[in-house]
Amino acid sequence: MNTSEDEIISLLKESKTIAVVGLSPKPNRASFRIASYMQEAGYRIIPVRPGGVSVLGEQSYPSLKEIPADIKVDIVNVFRASENTPPIASNAVAIKAKCLWLQSGISNQTAMEIAQKGGLIAVEDQCLAVVHRSLADRL
Repeated sequence: MNTSEDEIISLLKESKTIAVVGLSPKPNRASFRIASYMQEAGYRIIPVRPGGVSVLGEQSYPSLKEIPADIKVDIVNVFRASENTPPIASNAVAIKAKCLWLQSGISNQTAMEIAQKGGLIAVEDQCLAVVHRSLADRL
């Protein structure tokens, strides 16, 4: 992680809304479990997935750019194949998110560069829930 622990703590303290790209409505999937954990920790979860299916009580949107402007996304948490992340990074910059967070096993240098050049905190190959849990006593 190129971002300092203090930056992550500030991000998690100040953030309210997490858009989860690739959030599955299936409770046995990692994306669902991690989003559920973050929701229980007090964050609003915005599902980004095709089909308009509601997940965790929130309306889903087919892309980041289709999230209504009155919903301010702080963190874009990604559960998509590494090769699919550069356009997601571009969209995260376009919606003025604070952070692009690629989950464990997801890494893409181009996506990281897009996010960083766009002024976002960029994290790759890290589980948001694991990091949150490890810092919970400081949040």
